[in-house]
Amino acid sequence: MIANKDTIKKDFAGKVKSMFGKNIEEASSLQKYEALADLIRDYSSINWSKTNSQYKANNEKQVYYFSMEFLIGRLLKSNLYNLGIEEECRVALKELGIKLEEIEEQELDAGLGNGGLGRLAACFLDSMASLGIPGHGCGIRYKYGLFEQKIVNGYQIEIPDNWLKEPNPWEVRKDNKAVVVKLGGRVIENYENGYLKFTYENYQGIKAVPYDIPIIGYDNKTVNTLRLWSAEALEEEEAVNLNLISRGEYFKALEDKASVESISQVLYPDDSKIEGKLLRLKQQYFFVSAGVQSIIRSYKSKKNHINDLYKYVAIHINDTHPSLAVPELMRILIDEEGLEWDKAFEITNKTISYTNHTIMAEAMEKWQVDMFKGILPRIYMIVQEINRRFVEDLKVKYKMEQGKINKMSIINENHIKMANLAIVGGYSVNGVARLHTEILKKRELKDFYELYPEKFNNKTNGITHRRWLLEANPSLSKLICSTIGTEWIKKPEELINLKKYSRDAAFQDRAAEIKKKNKIEFSKEIKDRYGVEINPYSIFDVQVKRLHEYKRQILNLFNIINLYFKLKENPNLDIVPRTFFFAAKASPSYLLAKEIIKLITTVQYKINNDRSIKDKIKVLFLENYGVSLAEKIIPCADISEQISTASKEASGTGNMKFMMNGAITLATLDGANVEIREAVGEENIIIFGLNADEVMNYERYGGYNSKEIFNRDPIINKIVNSLINGYFQVPNCEFINIYKHLIDKNDEYFIFKDFHFYVNAQEKAEALYKNYNKWKEMSVINIAHSGRFSSDKTIENYSKEIWNTRKVNII
Repeated sequence: MIANKDTIKKDFAGKVKSMFGKNIEEASSLQKYEALADLIRDYSSINWSKTNSQYKANNEKQVYYFSMEFLIGRLLKSNLYNLGIEEECRVALKELGIKLEEIEEQELDAGLGNGGLGRLAACFLDSMASLGIPGHGCGIRYKYGLFEQKIVNGYQIEIPDNWLKEPNPWEVRKDNKAVVVKLGGRVIENYENGYLKFTYENYQGIKAVPYDIPIIGYDNKTVNTLRLWSAEALEEEEAVNLNLISRGEYFKALEDKASVESISQVLYPDDSKIEGKLLRLKQQYFFVSAGVQSIIRSYKSKKNHINDLYKYVAIHINDTHPSLAVPELMRILIDEEGLEWDKAFEITNKTISYTNHTIMAEAMEKWQVDMFKGILPRIYMIVQEINRRFVEDLKVKYKMEQGKINKMSIINENHIKMANLAIVGGYSVNGVARLHTEILKKRELKDFYELYPEKFNNKTNGITHRRWLLEANPSLSKLICSTIGTEWIKKPEELINLKKYSRDAAFQDRAAEIKKKNKIEFSKEIKDRYGVEINPYSIFDVQVKRLHEYKRQILNLFNIINLYFKLKENPNLDIVPRTFFFAAKASPSYLLAKEIIKLITTVQYKINNDRSIKDKIKVLFLENYGVSLAEKIIPCADISEQISTASKEASGTGNMKFMMNGAITLATLDGANVEIREAVGEENIIIFGLNADEVMNYERYGGYNSKEIFNRDPIINKIVNSLINGYFQVPNCEFINIYKHLIDKNDEYFIFKDFHFYVNAQEKAEALYKNYNKWKEMSVINIAHSGRFSSDKTIENYSKEIWNTRKVNII
């Protein structure tokens, strides 16, 4: 243990005094949080330094995980748990008259991500540190997060997520590690001593300043690093700006400064217009260039030969956003290290690995050539040459026909395809669930799989059980520990030992009582926040995730409307009371998704204010969904809605968090749901709807007509018409786009086709819940099998099968 309660009390009082010049009693809650967080970071600093020193001294191979998002959530509670001093800190503060929970609530969620991609990256960092794997994150220090969501009159309103309005006590600015990223300008080619050399002129130099955050491993001495880059003006540019100001050109100076700083200003700028697209491309190159430059500088400081880079460095790119790591590493190896092309490409190809996170072709990222060339002229030259050589190989070596070559080409039809670049430039391509990987191999990336079968592999996603069970659900964690011991905290597969208690009435009842208490506590919070009374003894049916058509919040909502119609016809209908929770952010430019939010809130208002149905169902849309809200609602859930159109969700990780907390999954056979069913057995999950092959066959061969179903199915007809006939007391045009997508655009995500299967699945869920002993058994079985989906296991597989890294014990 790093500190006992007496040490914590003394050190905490000292921190409050030194930071704010106050006694503890005089300090605000925010100041107490900042002091405690600063203290905890101090406690981790010794091991942070030791970790970095040992990695360097032993020349350990290190992983650098590049991601546009790191949805790390609040760190205070997590760090206390991982350092093993949570209980000591709680007692110490209690003796000072302070509740730890009140301090924890002062911390804002870090605005570094949006959804599953960013949360996965955060889980992976936690697992790498907890397993002792030398692995670090590389991303952008966004000044503003995606946005803070407010619901006003049922509409989503976006306001700035100013998560850095107060100092972030977890980060350390490293000015001495800053690098320069170059944008625009032009490339000059010169021959020197018989070699072609490239130099730049008239470029815009951006100062990339790193902010390091410690990633503390659980119950070990490993502290890895999340390095986030901030864009600032170079000192000489600042001097130019001062000169402009002195000449009265104040606004020009501000524009120049704002142009630079905008690169790390906000997560995912709106790319519906060219300005947003340009900014996104700048962001991607900015953090990739800064990260790769930093890696090379650190590597060279160890006096290793540049030819051996891949033996000591693994660069992993999380989705296509960091694909520019391929040409950027090539640029450094050729232009700065003086390597010839073939050697540079060999090193790059052995260093970089890539995770694909999407199935849908329209989501595969690509950039217009002219825009790309204007911002990144040298990088474009390198991409062009990689593509020229690759296409030449396809023609000469593999004798491919031109149609297939065009499809596989990195540059085609005036666009640069980033997934193709990542596949050609790296040595590994992995999907994130078994079904997802098979679809990539057989459909979306079939040609590449046939060319490079050795590159393709599957790594099913995982979640950190320490965050999503140990911390989020401490009462259930204590019950598990008292039943099977504490070994599962370090070895999550040990949760399987709970299986023998799945029919133990005493254990079932204690687990169910914990769920009930979680629901009661959350219901009180809902009452305080929204003024809405919900029944804590109702079934909590939860769909919380990003708002997208393929995730099918609309299917869930149609079932609710249908159930409401039944209750209007028969208010005495014998159903278990049900509370339906939604939470999701819609991208600001995704108008249809925002319309779906308006529909959810409209249905919510209608149902929740209708006394005739006797509160048998209620609907609640929870605004501003993020990690902290997820940590509260997931331990309460009875039903986990995982109802995406089969073949569209790469994996999902919410499904894993819910099962780990004892919710029953109601799902299509999509993403990792397939593997969850395999783990828990068909009798412990509720599956419905089209499977992936059926969906893909409809997409490929046709045969589906939503208008025909609408015309002949009276239930679907009634539900859909209620959107446009004034039933919900809103203008008839309010939901016209939803109507058109379902009818005129042929219901792309098969809402109508799966609707009755979904209704049947919901009825099955209710019947199982009425047989409460069976429901409790299913719940325990889900918890027992959830260790299979720990990110610890996932990272062990990455480490062994992709990165070739070893675990290190910090001493």
